[in-house]
Amino acid sequence: MSDELPNGWATAPLSELLTTLESGSRPRGGVRGIADGVPSIGGEHLNYTGGFNFDSVKYVPKDFAAAMSKGRIQRHDILVVKDGATTGKTAFVDSRFPYDEAFVNEHVFICRPRKEIEPQFLFRFLTSMDGQKRILENFKGSAQGGINQTFAPNTEVPLAPLTEQRRIVAKLETLLGKVDASQQRLAKIPVLLKRFRHSVLAAACSGRLTADWREERTTDCTDDTDKKPSVKSAKSVVKNWVSEDLPELPETWSWVALGDYSRCFRGRFTPRPRNDPRYFGGKHPFIQIGNLPREGGFVTSHTQTLNDEGLAVSRKFPKGTVVIAIVGATIGNTGVLAYDMCVTDSIVGLETGDELGNRYVELFLRHKKDDIRQTSYSSGGQPNINLAALNPYPLALPPLPEQQEIVRRVEGLFALADQLEERLAKARGQVAKLTPSLLARAFAGKLVPQDPNDEPAADLLKRLKQSA
Repeated sequence: MSDELPNGWATAPLSELLTTLESGSRPRGGVRGIADGVPSIGGEHLNYTGGFNFDSVKYVPKDFAAAMSKGRIQRHDILVVKDGATTGKTAFVDSRFPYDEAFVNEHVFICRPRKEIEPQFLFRFLTSMDGQKRILENFKGSAQGGINQTFAPNTEVPLAPLTEQRRIVAKLETLLGKVDASQQRLAKIPVLLKRFRHSVLAAACSGRLTADWREERTTDCTDDTDKKPSVKSAKSVVKNWVSEDLPELPETWSWVALGDYSRCFRGRFTPRPRNDPRYFGGKHPFIQIGNLPREGGFVTSHTQTLNDEGLAVSRKFPKGTVVIAIVGATIGNTGVLAYDMCVTDSIVGLETGDELGNRYVELFLRHKKDDIRQTSYSSGGQPNINLAALNPYPLALPPLPEQQEIVRRVEGLFALADQLEERLAKARGQVAKLTPSLLARAFAGKLVPQDPNDEPAADLLKRLKQSA
């Protein structure tokens, strides 16, 4: 913010604009285990948009609260975190504050504006980039340090005439309300995109996505390429997985065992301890379950490499191999290798003999991730799936040409979703800049018109000093 003040404005220490600057307290030994009483508000309850988050409320006993002489929250109070990593975080107590009685704890300041000051004007300045900078200039100590009461006389506040303060607050309320509404709408989009991807996979793996494609080929195709795929008899092993009949598939599709259509093989990495440096640092890319993408797709990077000794005790999977995690928290995560990679024994590879066939299998397994996770069992407390369980897993298998069409359509739709995510990220970035920009304009005197008939802020400050 420019050092030059707008006409009629003045500066004053924050302390001169407050009637109260105080913190609260808690019983000796803390508030853990106290399930009822009077809410005790700490820094964790303030959010970064000037409001509150009461998902986890803590309490002080009613008799302790009744004896407290400081820290009682009132309407229009400004709360400022005074120590720790969130020092300076600021919230405003307005009509939406849900408690008739509440106290701050020892980690939060109550800043109570004088009645001659528009409280939200002061609050909005303290949340602006310039306001936060001025507060944090008073930070003392290490990372767990903070501010003490001397921050108030050391924090200079630009003060507009009172009527202009009110105009600024009214304008900010309108504009920031629109910003908040935009942020809420944008926050819904990732959920919609996730549902969209799930719906696409469900349609792809049931035949709905390519129903029109099959109908067209029913009359146009004269060869036998759309006949059911040739696999070993799999009905008996498939039925071992289900207690009810499998869903009906299109006429040209079949339920087959995963291991009858694709070769399943396990990765390998035998050294103990696993981080033995003798095997690392060479030219062979090496991945573990944490390298698999959470939402499936191509595995395009690695974070470790093996040397020739490491290669000898591992197993290299070729480009295009489908991989699935079979152990731990990432169980069921899938991917397709973008290049040759060495793979640990907590990953299984699958190979159909056809590049697009592999990609169809990965899409199917991606769609069934939650079901696969449910089939995992605990051995020593850690969920896992072995080859004996994966080989008979039921795979909804269309003819190869339709697999290729499914992959083409799914990847096209997912590419569209990716583009929307990129546009969403840009939109969020632009919206995130609006609030700081609006606050900067407000406290530079550029948000609302000035009125030469307004009483200058200097006169207001004189009255405050006389009544102090």
